[in-house]
Amino acid sequence: MKRYSSFKFLGYPENLSALKNKEVVAPVHIRIKPTNICNHDCWYCAYHVSSLQLGSEMEYRDTIPKEKMEEIADDLISMGVKAVTFSGGGEPLLYKHLPGIMKKLSNGGVQVASLTNGSNLKGKVADAFAKYASWVRISLDGYDNKSYSKARGVNIDEFSKLISNMESFAKRKSKCVLGAVYIIDKHNYKHIFQICKQLKDIGVDHVKLSGVIVGNTEEEGNFYHLEIKKEIQNQIVDAKDLEDKNFSIIDAYHDLDLRMWDKSYTNCPNLLYCPVIGADSKVYTCHDKAYTGDGLMGSIENISFKSFWLSENNRKFIYSFNPSKMCKHHCVCHSKNIVIDDFLSIDEEHLPFI
Repeated sequence: MKRYSSFKFLGYPENLSALKNKEVVAPVHIRIKPTNICNHDCWYCAYHVSSLQLGSEMEYRDTIPKEKMEEIADDLISMGVKAVTFSGGGEPLLYKHLPGIMKKLSNGGVQVASLTNGSNLKGKVADAFAKYASWVRISLDGYDNKSYSKARGVNIDEFSKLISNMESFAKRKSKCVLGAVYIIDKHNYKHIFQICKQLKDIGVDHVKLSGVIVGNTEEEGNFYHLEIKKEIQNQIVDAKDLEDKNFSIIDAYHDLDLRMWDKSYTNCPNLLYCPVIGADSKVYTCHDKAYTGDGLMGSIENISFKSFWLSENNRKFIYSFNPSKMCKHHCVCHSKNIVIDDFLSIDEEHLPFI
């Protein structure tokens, strides 16, 4: 069964109906960035590198207060939100209230997951993921202690510690799927097969292979990858040979050329499916515009998320936001938005002629 698809939106017809009628309903999935504090300093991090658009208005010490996070969780449960992914900003597993919030959301019928560097996937945090989470995905770029330390500005033994955390978690045999994403760059591209085999051997369920993003234009990204692309594709072919019923390779590297920076659609359907709540207690349009003025939908510091989301002001924002003007950059939701926009454009009188 596929875990990644641009057609998941078809499972939520109420959101499609709302888009057609310019109404607002609860998002299906929300990304929450509980803290901007991070214990790694990745050279390509979009929240720290000045050449990338994210993080231009991010305060590195921001953290959602416990009381506000509890309020957000209560709202999401009452609204019928289906899933929450905790991500950064910073490193979400450093947020000390995370285990309790995961328990509350899960017990309230909201599935939970996280993108993480994995350094704190141990102890009580690992216990919480094993018991309550649907999945956790570890981001890495190094293939040994030296390469990992150089890419992330961490101690020389952190890669070994990460592998130990992942191997220990895999042995729990919990319902939580343990995945990884390997960020491919000019320093590590010759080691794709090596890292995939190592991750398979320690019990990781799947490895997603993604190309590093180094700039705000398609040309910058393609130029960076031009000389290494052929070898990367060969390595991915070899890595695919590792696949079996317990392990898979998700090739997202080929998407690099398809992530169009210019948008033809004038509304963003993803807004009604997966907005972002930042560590500054503000709501943003998406992961690619978090902590930017262009992506700011509004603050929930002094208002509940539910009241904010269902407000007329928010409805007007959603249906006036124009990606063709506001989103001249990389977009993780682009392929999904194209499909939804095409679906919403169908003449209903001709809908029966499938």
